[in-house]
Amino acid sequence: MGSDRNTSGKRPGDGTRAGTAVVPGGDGPPAGDGGRGPDPDRVVRRDEAVRAAVEQGLLGPGSPIIALLDVHGIRASATALRAAFDAVTAPGTPVLHAFAVKATPLVPVLRLLHEHGIGAEVASPGELALARAAGVPPSRTVLDSPAKTTAELREALALGIAVNADNPQELARLDALVGTATSASPLGIRVNPQVGGGSIEALSTATATSKFGVALCDEGAREWILRTYADRPWLTRLHTHTGSQGVPLSLMAEGVARTYALAEEINGHVGRRQVDTLDIGGGLPVNFASDATAPSYAQYARLLAEAVPGLFDGRYGLVTEFGRSLLAKHGTVVARVEYAKSAGGRPVAITHAGVQIAARTVYAPASWPLRIAAYDAQGRPKRGPAVVQDVAGPACFAGDLLAEGLALPLLEQGDYAAALDTGAYYFAHHYAYNSLARPGIHGYAPAEETGRDGYRDTDGPGNRGVRFAVVREAQTVAEIVAESGGAHPHALSGL
Repeated sequence: MGSDRNTSGKRPGDGTRAGTAVVPGGDGPPAGDGGRGPDPDRVVRRDEAVRAAVEQGLLGPGSPIIALLDVHGIRASATALRAAFDAVTAPGTPVLHAFAVKATPLVPVLRLLHEHGIGAEVASPGELALARAAGVPPSRTVLDSPAKTTAELREALALGIAVNADNPQELARLDALVGTATSASPLGIRVNPQVGGGSIEALSTATATSKFGVALCDEGAREWILRTYADRPWLTRLHTHTGSQGVPLSLMAEGVARTYALAEEINGHVGRRQVDTLDIGGGLPVNFASDATAPSYAQYARLLAEAVPGLFDGRYGLVTEFGRSLLAKHGTVVARVEYAKSAGGRPVAITHAGVQIAARTVYAPASWPLRIAAYDAQGRPKRGPAVVQDVAGPACFAGDLLAEGLALPLLEQGDYAAALDTGAYYFAHHYAYNSLARPGIHGYAPAEETGRDGYRDTDGPGNRGVRFAVVREAQTVAEIVAESGGAHPHALSGL
C-alpha cells in the first residue's frame, strides 16, 4: 500500500524500461486502498488543453515542447487536503498545510495554493524568496533545510518564520540568535524516528542512517532531546518527515506515532504543555500507473486518526508539508515528434522531451515510470492499433528515452507525445544537458471557470473552450548563454 513503483522495471515487448501507454477511453486500473477511481473530467480537460494549445500555436513546429498545468485540478487537490484533515481534527485546532516548494517551485503555483489556504515549506533562500514573491506570509511559512547558514536562520527569525532545527549544531546557532533578538518564530527540532525506508532508497528519510534530523533511536538521543526541551522553553514544536514516493502509508503513520509519543514524553518530563504543535511532514505517494488518485488524503487522515488518535483531539496544532501529491496529477509535458524512424525493426519517435525535463525517469526508469499519451498533429487523442515503439528525447546519448518498448498508437512525424503526471518535480528538475532550454509552462482551465486577465481562450470544434495563462516563459538561447558565462568570454584566457 502506498507505493506505485514498478519493481520489475519491465515493459511488454521489451523488458528494459518502465512506462505506460494511455489508450483513448481507458484510464487504467481503478484506484485501490481507499483512493479515488479514474477522474474522467481531468482526462477531458487535459485532452482539450492539448488540442487548444495546438490550435492557438502554443504547440507546433516553432514551439515543439510545452508544459501544462491543470488549474482546476490544483484547486481540487488543495480543497481535498484541507477537507480530509478537517474531517478528523477537533474544531478550532490550528492547522497549517504548507506546500513543499521544492516539488513545483513556481511563483504562480505558490500564489494559487496560498489563495486556497495552503502555505509554504521552504528549504533554501531561493525557495523562501519564491514564497515571499507569491505573497505567502511568514506566519504560513516553515523553514526545514538540513544545511541552514547562520544568515538564513537570522533572516527567518527576523521575519517570524517557523524553523525546525535539524541537529545539535544548528540548535547551538539558534541559542546564540535567540539570546540576542526577539522573534515570533515558532521553533522546534526535527527527529528521525528511524522506522525504515520504502522501495526507493534515495527518497527514504527515516532509515537508521538518514541525513535528516536527530536519530531518535541512537544511544543517548532521547535523553538529549528531553534535556534540550527542558532547558529551552522556547522550543514548542516537534517535526518529523517519514513519507515519500515508495513509502507505504503504514510506515508513514508509524513515524508520526513515534513522534507523537515523544511529544507526550517531553511534556510529561517538563511538567507542562511545552510542545504545542506537531509538524508531521508530507510525502503522500502518488499513483503514476493510471489517472486514479490513490492513495487519497482522506485515506491517510483516517489512518492517522486510527493509529494516533491523540494527534487530532485539539491538544496539538498540526503542520503538514505535502508536495508531490498536490501537483503531480495536474501537470503534462507535451512534445512534438520531430522525426519518426526505425531501428532494429522497432519504431522510434524522436521528440523534444527527454532527460532535460525527466532526468529521474531517464536514469532510473524502474522507479520513475511515466505514462505516455499519443496525440495527432491537430492535438487530438490518437487512435489506432497499439504498436511497440520507443519514445526518445533530444539529448545526445542513447539512454535519453521517456519510454522503451511501449505499446501505443504509432507516433508519426508531426504528432505529439505527452508525458503525464509531471506536475511535481518534472518542472523543478531541469537538467541542462546539451544546453537544452527549459520549456514554457502554461496553466489552463475551462473558459467558463476563468475570465481573469492573462488568459487566452479558444473555441475549436468540439471544444468547450480553454483558457491559458503564462506561468513561466520558455528559456531563450540568450539566457542559456548568459547563465553559461557569456558575459566573461575571456575570463580564462589571461590566466
